[in-house]
Amino acid sequence: MTQPSIDQAYLAKRQLRKGTAGWMLLAGLGVSYVISGDFAGWNFGIAEAGWGGFAIAACLMALMYLALVLSLAEMSAAIPAAGGGYSFARQAMGPAGGYLTGLAVLIEYALAPAAIVIFIGAAVESLLGINGPLVYLIFYAVFIGIHLAGVGEALKVMMVISGLAVFAILATAVALIGSFDAANLFDIAPTDAAGASTFMPFGWYGVWAALPFGMWLFLAVEGVPLAAEEAKDPARDMPKGIIAAMLFLLFTALLVVVLLAGAAGAEMIGQSGVPLVDALNATGNPMLATTVNVLGLAGLIASFFSIIYGYSRLVFALSRGGYLPKRLSLTSGRKVPYLALIVPGVFGFLASLSGEGDLMLAMAVVGATISYALMALSHILLRLKQPDLPRPYKTPGGIVTSSIALVLALIALTGVYAFDPRAFNYTIVLFIAGAAYFFLYSKHHLVAKTAEEEFALVSASPEDLDKSEPVSTAAKL
Repeated sequence: MTQPSIDQAYLAKRQLRKGTAGWMLLAGLGVSYVISGDFAGWNFGIAEAGWGGFAIAACLMALMYLALVLSLAEMSAAIPAAGGGYSFARQAMGPAGGYLTGLAVLIEYALAPAAIVIFIGAAVESLLGINGPLVYLIFYAVFIGIHLAGVGEALKVMMVISGLAVFAILATAVALIGSFDAANLFDIAPTDAAGASTFMPFGWYGVWAALPFGMWLFLAVEGVPLAAEEAKDPARDMPKGIIAAMLFLLFTALLVVVLLAGAAGAEMIGQSGVPLVDALNATGNPMLATTVNVLGLAGLIASFFSIIYGYSRLVFALSRGGYLPKRLSLTSGRKVPYLALIVPGVFGFLASLSGEGDLMLAMAVVGATISYALMALSHILLRLKQPDLPRPYKTPGGIVTSSIALVLALIALTGVYAFDPRAFNYTIVLFIAGAAYFFLYSKHHLVAKTAEEEFALVSASPEDLDKSEPVSTAAKL
């Protein structure tokens, strides 16, 4: 079956508001994606590996994310399209590679908000005594509504919420410095596991199983390129924004991993549902603990809010290319992809009714690691296949850097299986089902014949598209 030709009227109905985000807003977006991970979740890696074992796992994952971010910085400047990893893989590996990469990211970004809203419900219950589907529905409706108002407004709200969460982390760090004792890092007794020691009480298997928890300190920062079409100057702003976000997240990760366990003890922090709050209470800071407990909700909201933004731009890009139903990429008068915000939000709300937040987060991590491997591979292939592609920013180390990200992503994927085989298997089934949709249907209904054709038309200015006359009706919706 032949692919439909693109007309400019089709793309005129599918335009994002360009020039909205500078590099600081993009950096704030990157921090927003991740910041909830500093408040809880990562610390369970200490229970799996001990503090030293988790420190090794976290350092490996930090290296993976840094290498990946440097690779994405190059690709997002060279290919500034809203699809992020999908757009890069589309250039490097064709439609199938692009779709499979986008599908892996979509699994991550669709499941993460559903999990986070369950955690938000628990936080609201501790503060106000209410929880359940009504709370989930209110949060989905309010924050999707803010996004529908326009990207500029949404990103500014996101910055404010993220600022409150960052304040809570910095205030906690300042309060805990005086109570730090290195001996507290190693208060878990060694087991008889292979390689076990005071530093790694659960041995090397513990390090392996702790890799997914190390990812929680950085998970979703790779979503910054999804805002490429809305950046003021993508060639300059995208690399600066994503690298600045990653460097800041490395700093906050260092603070929470070292200071919490060093002040309150690794064993206690490894079992805590609210590690910042428990560390402050254990060191005699109850008033600040109460404040941080409230601001911890801001951290959850920041990630919930920003990942909704991320999935909407990914669904928009996949739909615009014909990989998903084309109506999902229609934009409003405010240049907002309203159906790409609402439809996945409905599915996310339904998923949240399961109440299994931990399972959905683990599944999101599986989707993430698959996408990281494919995005790193895309960087390598683009360097080899398209050496003359204009690259306003070049990754330090070139394909060596992206190869490090690729290898560590594959290792991290096996770590998820070590921690939760059920989540691993469920995600693979979901991935296969999504792949079947492409190979059986959407590959025969793609909008662009080549990545270059699609990117050239997407890059056209809104003014040009508004003035243009349709050249065919095949792609209209």
